[in-house]
Amino acid sequence: MADAEIRADETPIEGTPAGDVEMGGAEGTPAEAAAEPTTGAGEGEGEGEGEDTSMLPDVEPDTPEIIRFLDYLKSPIVEIMVGQGEAQTLLTAHQALLVKSPYFAEKLAQFGDSAGHRRVDLPNEDLDATGSLLEYLYHGDYFPKRLSDSKDSPIEDDPTVPEPDNEGLALLKHARIYSLANRFGLPELQSLAHSKIHRTKSVAKGEIAYARFVYSETSPDDVTIRKPVAAFWATRSHVLRHQAEAEFRAMCLEFPQFGFDVLSLVLDAKEKRSAKVSADDGHPTSSSGPHVLAGASSEVPKSGRKRTRVSLAS
Repeated sequence: MADAEIRADETPIEGTPAGDVEMGGAEGTPAEAAAEPTTGAGEGEGEGEGEDTSMLPDVEPDTPEIIRFLDYLKSPIVEIMVGQGEAQTLLTAHQALLVKSPYFAEKLAQFGDSAGHRRVDLPNEDLDATGSLLEYLYHGDYFPKRLSDSKDSPIEDDPTVPEPDNEGLALLKHARIYSLANRFGLPELQSLAHSKIHRTKSVAKGEIAYARFVYSETSPDDVTIRKPVAAFWATRSHVLRHQAEAEFRAMCLEFPQFGFDVLSLVLDAKEKRSAKVSADDGHPTSSSGPHVLAGASSEVPKSGRKRTRVSLAS
């Protein structure tokens, strides 16, 4: 049995058959003999793994498509005819930018890839608002722009707006863009225009012009823009109506819903104050809740206006 002894330096790899060790003298050292079947097994496993891998399809990671601004400029030119009669104005824009709007995408779907002349008519749209919409599609903003990225950043001064702005030109600019963005399916532009409304300087008569547009051009369900208008007048009407009394009265007669919304908020605020006084005195409060605008919360809303008032004189 002495021949079967194995020295420490010749210990075979675990799992190697004893016969391979005994035959080491004829084929080489025991370590070399032990390495051969192990290497063979490794090669077999490698071959097996290679066969399995070769059966798998080549899968490459998805690479997001990068669209450069130049790609927009390479797209077909679309004519946009705005207005009617002598007021008609021809604008042009690149199709790849226009189709960001679902409205334009639907209109342009009728043209094939080989179509040469592409035109969309907008006979009832405001020219300035349409121009601002196109400016937004190209640059992501429109004039007047916010002065910084700060949440409460003011916007640029518009030299085309007179002071005082009795006609509400600055407010109406953003209100028309808000309304146009809603029709053209651009909610981000709509939100941008709404934020600029709340940063626009105004006077009483300008506010009435803006309120008239909101109540004539927006849906009664659009509390996003209607509720701040009613709340603005509900909290300031006792002061502002004296500076634009005739205009305020005409607005209430022309749009009864406006008068009702303002009056409801005024009465709600009064009821809330009375309820607070009763509670402080230990008396039970009224069980009837306050009236609010359709779609609004039960809490009496405050004006969310962030714009400053430079002059209250008419």
